[in-house]
Amino acid sequence: MRVIEIKEPGGPEVLVIGQRPQPTPVAGEVLIKVAAAGINRPDVFQRMGNYAPPRGASDIPGLEVAGEIVGGDVTGSAFKVGDQVCALVAGGGYAEYCVAPIAQCLPIPDGLSLIEAAGLPETYFTVWSNIFDRGGLSGTESLLVHGGASGIGTTAIQLATAMGHQVFATVGSDARVKAVEALGAKKGINYKTQDFVEEIKSLTDNRGVDVILDMVAGDYIARDIKALADDGRVVIIATLGGTKSAFNANELMRRRLTVTGSTLRPRSIAFKEAIAQKLQTLVWPLLSNGKIKPIIHATLPLEQAAQGHAMMEAGEQIGKIIMTP
Repeated sequence: MRVIEIKEPGGPEVLVIGQRPQPTPVAGEVLIKVAAAGINRPDVFQRMGNYAPPRGASDIPGLEVAGEIVGGDVTGSAFKVGDQVCALVAGGGYAEYCVAPIAQCLPIPDGLSLIEAAGLPETYFTVWSNIFDRGGLSGTESLLVHGGASGIGTTAIQLATAMGHQVFATVGSDARVKAVEALGAKKGINYKTQDFVEEIKSLTDNRGVDVILDMVAGDYIARDIKALADDGRVVIIATLGGTKSAFNANELMRRRLTVTGSTLRPRSIAFKEAIAQKLQTLVWPLLSNGKIKPIIHATLPLEQAAQGHAMMEAGEQIGKIIMTP
């Protein structure tokens, strides 16, 4: 089968077409003929040599796919060979065939194409796990999303809004401000021309927001803390702004704030299965009835993986970049 390989750590140009044997599923896994695969920021980190696959995972990049089950172990599951699914994987998605734990497979929501469905798993698993499980967003609480125009950001804005929460988002241009507001954000904040702390304070009568989804880290953390309401939570999912942060610990104690974070890729199949069950019960109906939808910025052939990575690194996209083998 054709795959995308990382010939050495480096820029997008190190992504090259290669040939590999089709993977062989083991117990609890299915073989998927890939119709579409999403590009995600962790793939970029892996290509640069900064995010090694978990032990036992494929070295081929790619964390989400959609396609047809063509073999493997479907015993005791709701799926059968021939079914179309989307799946979260720990690697191997940039290929014509991919194995996936059947516990991490989900049906294609009604009305969605395979290309659209390929943009669901990594973002929806990540958003649910970090905003609702780890961040504990609930009731009438509010949310600030950094990187609001990204795949994660567009998902978080739509899902939190659909579940009744007031959402704010930071983005890098006025055009993106309009885009995130069209997706349901009460206010898009252009971080290049506006101070998001001042904006959030003004928009919330100086109260702050309850949860912040942060993919920047670095010096954003101290600013996040100032933008939080008492008992608020910052959840870090990436460190695009650097790994070192300095903040006032007294403020954390005095206002009972929480700074936490997670990575999804190395977590157990059982952990991801629990998220999959919540998504199918609570979120997939919202996708099927059109209340929320994946935002697809571009669709590229597998051979143009390097162009897709370059597009992501340049910050050109609003939503997801999808490849079709």
